[in-house]
Amino acid sequence: MRAVAELPAELVHHVAASTGLPPATAARLVADVIAYFGETVEQYVRRRHAELRRRGHRNAEIWRLLAAELPTRRFRADELSERQLRRIVYG
Repeated sequence: MRAVAELPAELVHHVAASTGLPPATAARLVADVIAYFGETVEQYVRRRHAELRRRGHRNAEIWRLLAAELPTRRFRADELSERQLRRIVYG
């Protein structure tokens, strides 16, 4: 996560003012959102795969879900095959 000094001060101030959150909480919220949208395709695939495995999903289902989710994400991701997704997760 980013250090508070690296966060856009105006955005932190705006979030704190518009929500009534304390500045420290607003800064944490801004940092979380920036980190969420800053994920690369590879980071997203690894994180989401682990999350779905913890929920008891099997890989065959996970690959289908990931392939369907990637086009809806903020990053522009080329369509990845099941093999490419496996390689991201397992190397």
